Amino acid sequence: MIPQYKKILYATDLSLNSAHAFKHAISLARYYKAQVILLHILPEVDAATMNYVATVMGSDKLAGFELDHKEEIKDDIRRQLHQLAKEELEDHPEDVQRIADIEVHYGNPVAQILQHADTLDVDLIVLGSHGKGALKYAFLGSVAEKVLRKCHRPVLIVPLDRQA
Repeated sequence: MIPQYKKILYATDLSLNSAHAFKHAISLARYYKAQVILLHILPEVDAATMNYVATVMGSDKLAGFELDHKEEIKDDIRRQLHQLAKEELEDHPEDVQRIADIEVHYGNPVAQILQHADTLDVDLIVLGSHGKGALKYAFLGSVAEKVLRKCHRPVLIVPLDRQA
């Protein structure tokens, strides 16, 4: 059976390559008459850093600050993703309706992308690769490579646009 992509998860880190990968997600959505869910994962601050900040600020003050600002940050990222979609689809406003949702969450990017792909039961994951170079890739790996290796769903990894 030929696959039919009806629900596409576009995961982005809002890097320069993200707009290039977004175009691929929209192109596929247009072809298959699919919905696109935009997803951005904000990394959690590591425990050592949080302990240091709590020592300097005071743990009660930090807890209040963190609660107040996490939602503000998520709202700001949602606005950025909405703006990205609006700018990229300026010549094709009908494609804006292909965007089913914009989600912003905290956590490990790989784990969160995989979890949301399962929760949303998407047919395809689209994400960009950074092209950071062999040395950095060898030591750090990449979110795209880890998602590809661990995922049981089709994944489209869009390489860095060298023409941009």
